[in-house]
Amino acid sequence: MARFLKYGITTGATAAAAAKAAVIAALTEPVDRVVIPTPIGLRFEVPVKSSKKLAEDTAEAVVVKDAGQDIDATDKMEITATIKLTNDGKVTIKSGKGIGKVTKPGLQVPIGEGAINPVPRSMITEAVKEALPAGRGVEVTISAPEGEIIAKKTMNAKLGILNGVSILGTTGVVKPLSLEACRRSLVPQIDVALARGYKRIFFVPGNIGERIAKQQFNAPEDAIVQTGDFVGYMLDKAVEKGVKEIILLGHSGKLVKLAANIFNTHHKVGDARNEVIASYAGAVGADTKTINAVLAANTSDEASEILKNAGLLEPAYERIAKRVNQRVSDRVENKIKISVVIVSMDGKVLGMDENARCNKPWLKLT
Repeated sequence: MARFLKYGITTGATAAAAAKAAVIAALTEPVDRVVIPTPIGLRFEVPVKSSKKLAEDTAEAVVVKDAGQDIDATDKMEITATIKLTNDGKVTIKSGKGIGKVTKPGLQVPIGEGAINPVPRSMITEAVKEALPAGRGVEVTISAPEGEIIAKKTMNAKLGILNGVSILGTTGVVKPLSLEACRRSLVPQIDVALARGYKRIFFVPGNIGERIAKQQFNAPEDAIVQTGDFVGYMLDKAVEKGVKEIILLGHSGKLVKLAANIFNTHHKVGDARNEVIASYAGAVGADTKTINAVLAANTSDEASEILKNAGLLEPAYERIAKRVNQRVSDRVENKIKISVVIVSMDGKVLGMDENARCNKPWLKLT
């Protein structure tokens, strides 16, 4: 029997539903559900946790974000809309408690404003207009009481969105277990780095690479882009956005896969770590015993230790780094200058390509 996964709604759609419910509560009576328009032409009926009139021309409503079966830090988060009716015919949207403030350039929202993206703003506006009488306007304040806590589970702080969550979404719909949504969430890091004027950007697979980039190479936080497992996707986006130089820095367990043309480095997609290391060990003179030991290693760090004991660590990883450069340069059609630095868990450089060796001024990047 086919298994159908439950779709959800974005924080933008959640905020729009809360805003419309609050307007209705101010004008008539509380409601327990509303129907909102979306950018894709569908209309959603959204449950409303609570809605009430607070005073003359003011009201508030609470809607619970439902991410369906997507992996989403904001799932089950309450979003509150507090509204005040006006007579100017305008819709004004403000951010309240738990909505992050933008502090870095390169995002869709200007510095100093609340992190409510343009499409959610449009959704909120269209939703409340459906409930407003002719000539009336409304001031809408969107808040998320638990937003500051939930934001710690997101990349907001790295992007310069502080003290709260973002109100996001381009369709109103959250696809269940959406890899595409996960990939898209990484891209704004490139925008921030470019907006800050960095000519060379560090691409790191995750927290290990970021830590080492800061500690060993003095990399500024905004010049570091976490790719996750989506290295190929992020390289493609870097080309689209006109990035000129990338320093690919990361742990051997991730970067050696690129030598085998595996650009999604999740172990369920492709895992040839030992095979890559073993083949290049053989290319620089490893004997059969050493090659078999590398193939049987539990981790790439264990494989590196085997190469170290055989006196082959540096030559093997130099060859791997060179091959990674070739693979990545092919991927970006030579439109971006690539440097490759492969490191161990403790930050020791295992190998680097020619660009990394010849362009050491980036080591002093501040």
